[in-house]
Amino acid sequence: MTHRSVHLPVAAQPSLDALVDLGVRTEELGFERAWLPETWGRDAVTTLSLIAERTSEVGIGTSILNTYSRSPALVGQTAATLQEASNGRFRLGVGPSGPAVIENWHGADFERPLRRTREYVDIVRKVVAGDPVDYDGDIFDLRGFRLRCDPPETAPPIDVTGMGPKAVELAGRFADGWHGLMLTQDGLEERLSDLERGADLGDRDPSDVDVSLLLTCCALEDGAEARRLATQHVAFYIGGMGTFYRDALVRQGYEDVANDVHDAWNDDDREHALSLVREELLDDLVCAGTPDEVAEKLAEWEAIDGLNEIDVGLPRSADRDQIDETLAAVAPENR
Repeated sequence: MTHRSVHLPVAAQPSLDALVDLGVRTEELGFERAWLPETWGRDAVTTLSLIAERTSEVGIGTSILNTYSRSPALVGQTAATLQEASNGRFRLGVGPSGPAVIENWHGADFERPLRRTREYVDIVRKVVAGDPVDYDGDIFDLRGFRLRCDPPETAPPIDVTGMGPKAVELAGRFADGWHGLMLTQDGLEERLSDLERGADLGDRDPSDVDVSLLLTCCALEDGAEARRLATQHVAFYIGGMGTFYRDALVRQGYEDVANDVHDAWNDDDREHALSLVREELLDDLVCAGTPDEVAEKLAEWEAIDGLNEIDVGLPRSADRDQIDETLAAVAPENR
């Protein structure tokens, strides 16, 4: 059975305590894991530490720590510490993010993202194993250090986030898991082929790579409002996050609408951008509507062979009541 987890929102939360409370709610509703990405809001490490302290069963994970703002050794230390803090419930997701975040927020050059991610995975594995970190890579040259504490009894799995064919191939070849996002069902199946190719290159069984998909959901009794919130969410990601998500949709056959939404958004014509998110595109990318409609769509996604976990994402403009209503509707016990 496909697991259901929660991708905690990075927007619309009034306080750190409110965000941590959502992590606690994730456990109460029986979800597999509470994932948190690190973008430019509250940092993932502090937040997940608090969630680990206030829960006892639910897994925790970084859906992405980018591979530019922290050194790979520090990411390894962080993974080891969060594994200890959570009593073995932590899963690490890393990835390059995109140029809009890396260059404009962190002030770093978005260079060689795939090679950089590969070296991060290698180095983090050495750190959490307690091995001396002697590494001679194309990007990192490290010598002579190891953790000054006992390594985790069980090393946390390391997942890679990526959207393009080569990024997913890399995950299949080297990582313990792959996080997908902004994918249609056809697009997911194409990327699963890339993952299988990577696993073959790494002489691995593809089933050894855990596949999770961030799927935005909004399940409200007011189905029209749910779809309005989902439309805003999709338009923002296509138009307001550089070219990263736009390009992902171009690869999936939505070139015209992706470019039109992106251009309208960046011309500050937000209403026009929203109007360009057609019903077909919305239904291909998200599960939004009444609880019954969302349950039916989720069942379609969960039937895809090779998908191990759906990470329920939430529209960025949803308020706490709408978030609670959605999570209750899609909780594992309700399928």
